[in-house]
Amino acid sequence: MRAKRRLAAVMCADVAHYARLMEVDEDGTLDRLKSYREIMSHLAERHNGRIVNTWGDAVIIEFSSVVEAVQCGVEIQTELLLRNADLPDARKMEFRIGLNMGDLMVEGDDIYGDGVNVAARLQELAPRGGILLSQSVYDQVHSKLALGFEPLGPQRVKNVSEPVATYAVRLGGRNAPAEQVAQAHHRDRVGDAGPVHAGGPAGDRDAAALANGFEQARAWLRRQPRMVRRCVFMIGFFFVLNLLTTGLSPLWFVWPSLPFFVAMMWRLFLGKGDRKFRDGSHQAD
Repeated sequence: MRAKRRLAAVMCADVAHYARLMEVDEDGTLDRLKSYREIMSHLAERHNGRIVNTWGDAVIIEFSSVVEAVQCGVEIQTELLLRNADLPDARKMEFRIGLNMGDLMVEGDDIYGDGVNVAARLQELAPRGGILLSQSVYDQVHSKLALGFEPLGPQRVKNVSEPVATYAVRLGGRNAPAEQVAQAHHRDRVGDAGPVHAGGPAGDRDAAALANGFEQARAWLRRQPRMVRRCVFMIGFFFVLNLLTTGLSPLWFVWPSLPFFVAMMWRLFLGKGDRKFRDGSHQAD
């Protein structure tokens, strides 16, 4: 008998570091898994989704609407983030989610085919607490949902001949560039074989704020004229030299930096006025 087919969105979700969580606290981990699955089931029903299968710590959910699938994924990660907030790091249960849309083979209540396989592989690539989309999902939702998406480029996945274009969903106001998403994924993979490191959300926010500030400063500097960049370089050079020779006492770097600082301020605040004055003079001539 020929298998039926239908076009649908598939979500695959899996617990990050599940074996390690079980090693630390089997009973607590199992109870938490059941509780989190109930949350996922409730949210899936709200978005007209159907839980197809569960095994171990994994969940497969089918949706008739790809928009509903992405919205459900975001709500799942948001709700689980709140549930994890008061738990110590060693007991936080974070899911990775992969979403794909494709033509599925249907047999009874089960679904098969590349559509399911790609979703499962995207889940493996997703960061903890994150969502990774295939190109087919992104094409359908990027103009319909008020979410940020970060293109991560084509990814080679197991049992799929062609690379799969991937997009990460920005969650919780995060606007990390692609390299930061990739670094988070790398930390997840290293963490699978390594110890649980202490640290909390506050530390993560501080590090993210520092990285964001540095990136903004670098972007500002790239937009400045060459003379301003040279002045900043020289001021930075004297400051580093100050640190290496006498520390921060005394702060002698200010005096050799002063001419560069004055030149930079002149160029930034008075240079534009000079150009406008010169331009006006030329037009008058």
